[in-house]
Amino acid sequence: MLLLQPKKHDRKYPDERSREVMLETIDFFERKGKRQLKQDDHAAVWYADFLEFVREKRIFATMCTPAGYGAEDSRWDTWRICEFAEILGFYGLPYWYTWQVSVLGLGPIWMSSNEAVKQKTARLLEGGAIFAFGLSEKAHGADLYSTEMAIESLGGGNYRANGRKYYIGNGNQAALVSTFGKFSDTGEYCFFAADSQHPNYECLQNVCHSQNFVSEYELRDYPFRDEDILSRGDEAWNSALNTVNIGKFNLGWASIGICTHALYEAIHHAAHRELYGMHVTDFPHAKALFTDAYARLVAMKLVALRAADYMRSASADDRRYLLYNPVVKMKVTTQGEDVIDHLWDVIAAKGFEKDTYFEMAARDIRALPKLEGTVHVNIALIVKFMANYFFAPTQLPEIPRRDDPRNDDYLFHQGPTRGLGKIRFHDYAPVFARFDLPNVNVFREQVEIFKQMLAQATPDETQTRDIDFLLAVGEIFTLTVYAQLLLENAEIYAIERDLVDQIFDVMVRDFSRFAVELHGKPTTHSAQAEYCLRMIRRPVVDEARTGRVWGEQVYALRNAYEMTP
Repeated sequence: MLLLQPKKHDRKYPDERSREVMLETIDFFERKGKRQLKQDDHAAVWYADFLEFVREKRIFATMCTPAGYGAEDSRWDTWRICEFAEILGFYGLPYWYTWQVSVLGLGPIWMSSNEAVKQKTARLLEGGAIFAFGLSEKAHGADLYSTEMAIESLGGGNYRANGRKYYIGNGNQAALVSTFGKFSDTGEYCFFAADSQHPNYECLQNVCHSQNFVSEYELRDYPFRDEDILSRGDEAWNSALNTVNIGKFNLGWASIGICTHALYEAIHHAAHRELYGMHVTDFPHAKALFTDAYARLVAMKLVALRAADYMRSASADDRRYLLYNPVVKMKVTTQGEDVIDHLWDVIAAKGFEKDTYFEMAARDIRALPKLEGTVHVNIALIVKFMANYFFAPTQLPEIPRRDDPRNDDYLFHQGPTRGLGKIRFHDYAPVFARFDLPNVNVFREQVEIFKQMLAQATPDETQTRDIDFLLAVGEIFTLTVYAQLLLENAEIYAIERDLVDQIFDVMVRDFSRFAVELHGKPTTHSAQAEYCLRMIRRPVVDEARTGRVWGEQVYALRNAYEMTP
């Protein structure tokens, strides 16, 4: 089964250490139990017990140390990182968060040429340390151009930093905080490693009421030396953006984990609750909502897994991942919101109850698309690839499933972040053609009409400067790329054709909804509006197919999992 089932976790792993990490992590949470999990959540308790488990079992040391810097079982392996992120999200966003922001904090370190800091970091990870990514600021968010962290050169390899950082996870206890600033005299950017326990480093507050320590910290005449500098100039700029490429990809996996646990809890509740002489799962609208939620969730996981294959296979000559990565950050996380909404519409007031996992899921699923302006920032990035994707396909290597136990070397050598408009892609059409299914065919027709609109009613200069218009166009383009990745992985994972067509039943409706939105934009002109009307299509209804998916795959989950009390 594609979905995570913690109490039947018999998945095959390429090495014993990977299997051990996943099973021990599951065991930690099942021994902790849902009651204690919820008590800690409500009290916003710092997750010291989890971090002690991480230290004792060397979890972060194994998962977050690139090959060559730690023990033999350590490597940066995106495939197993994805699964680990999914498991943490399954049990609670705070546990995912402390790991996730450590990943971000480690990015500028592993990308740097400072070998002394790298060796120190490996030792710290072995000792159970956590890390932080000091990028965002209260007034500017993640606007790197406007950073106010000021660095003064004192001569003799000595420096002094002054400024505040805001919304920085782990800023209270991180062993090293990768801090972004710029030199006051030259404006040159710089990443340096700060110590959160230094007397000139002050953690001012946790800006959220949460187990997550989302800190604001201030450096006051903070002293550091050449040996603390991770990168300068263009390298520092590239490290910031390339770290986001690696770290923020995990947003999608948190959503997948959250939605999976919520689905189990919701369908178990609904299948065992009677209203008006019927079980809730006997009502047609409940069946439809559960089936849509399941279809969206399976699609989320297929897409995120496939994007990880491209990340692991990336090179200077193949940077397709730079499109697929933000698709996961934006689309998988917003699909997660849809999944929770569908489930919530069925279980209704139950979703507010304090002893349910769902109460946390409904709150936390909202955070993931909104971190660092994820949706609009990533759509603005995604549309940069649209012309080459549709109109300049080229021959590129076919990427297999990448679950091999190897270090992902390229991720820390991504190089310059410019030149996105020159990245080329393989032709998306062949994989659509290999799925001769009713709703895949309808979706393919919708895509071709959209492509015709771009070619024959091309957005003009005014529209390309209108972010509201571009966001609407970007939603449709993103859905196309999402479908391509989904179908590629449906082949690799041998997904049942009934389920593939049911997923595209949902996607045809989503495409039509986005076409309606584009039709209604103030700057959409009449010719484009006509194309939008042609994109609005009804999915092919097949009650027998839907009934099979419901009975054999969705309703079958009603007793699949309950967390240990």
